[in-house]
Amino acid sequence: MKIFHLSDLHIGLKLINRDLREDQEYILNQIIQKAKEEKPDAILIAGDIYDKAVPSAEAVEVFDHFIGNLRTAVPESVVMMISGNHDSAPRVNCFRSVLTHQRIHMIGMPPQTEEDHIEKVVLQDEYGSVNFYLLPFVKPSMVKLIVGTDENGNNLSYNETIHRLLDREEIDETQRNILVSHQFYLPSGENAEEVERMDSEIRTIGNIDQVSADILKKFDYAALGHIHKPMKVGSEFYRYCGTPLACSVSEAGQSKGIIMVDIKQKNQITTEILPLVPLRQVRVIRGDLEEVLAQTCRDYVTVILTDKVDLDVIDMQDRLRLAFPGLLEIRRETVRQADYTRHAAVEKTLNPFELCCQFLNDADEEEKEILQDIINTVQGVTK
Repeated sequence: MKIFHLSDLHIGLKLINRDLREDQEYILNQIIQKAKEEKPDAILIAGDIYDKAVPSAEAVEVFDHFIGNLRTAVPESVVMMISGNHDSAPRVNCFRSVLTHQRIHMIGMPPQTEEDHIEKVVLQDEYGSVNFYLLPFVKPSMVKLIVGTDENGNNLSYNETIHRLLDREEIDETQRNILVSHQFYLPSGENAEEVERMDSEIRTIGNIDQVSADILKKFDYAALGHIHKPMKVGSEFYRYCGTPLACSVSEAGQSKGIIMVDIKQKNQITTEILPLVPLRQVRVIRGDLEEVLAQTCRDYVTVILTDKVDLDVIDMQDRLRLAFPGLLEIRRETVRQADYTRHAAVEKTLNPFELCCQFLNDADEEEKEILQDIINTVQGVTK
């Protein structure tokens, strides 16, 4: 069985000051073309379909065209997607039962009652059943009626919540099982602070949302979303595919792609990255103004200027905007600073009257007489 693993489309995203609609449509069309070529049996989108919980009409239109064209290109493929932390779970869940008949499983909500279970989709191939468990993004408060609370009635940790949710499922480990999930999974023994995160990701204080990846051992493959940089979670088969398109400057230079998973008999899995090439790259160009201007391009560019001399700000900005139509921002790495140590040493030798005259700079004789009188009065009072 051939599977496409995607996540974090973030449709509707703006990159600093740039609307990415054209770029997103370009990359989504590439995904459709790859699907048409490879004809996957299942296409998985592991959360963050949209960039905002209430997406704009334009974002919804982009997604609608994508799913419609994808269905036309590969009518036999089963499309499965879950909500992420950027999505509105109830909105993603809308029309869930209707879409199922179109071989589209759009799961926004985790189990809501004790009778509910994680959505399970079963596909068949020549080797038997492949079970897909579709678990949308979960906060402990969303499922406390199912997993319970601690001894003080407080919500459980993210880690305990996800473990209890998955432990209540009757997973037949003799069969092939795939998890689709949108959480921050961390390999046992690793420090969450050491995991490289992208600027476009929403992070919790103290990484309280981390979940131990030991729970993934129940599955043959885990199609994960949430981390924007492609990453393995302790195994070749527990993976974050990353975003299909750079969502922040911190993703500059990253290779993006679809993970194509080929699962045959139990424990016979291979993976391959199908590269996605954006309409415009996200780049960081560093150097002095003339060096930077020599690298003119139409990509999305953050410029870091290293000039040690003052620049005419208006002229510099105009020249950079002309050279880089996709300019995102301008940063200065080195700003010339005044040497105050010399002035401080001189000021220590001046008396209060001389210091005040230096500060006022252009005081006339009458003003100086008044100033001296004030200083004498103050000094007389302090003595």
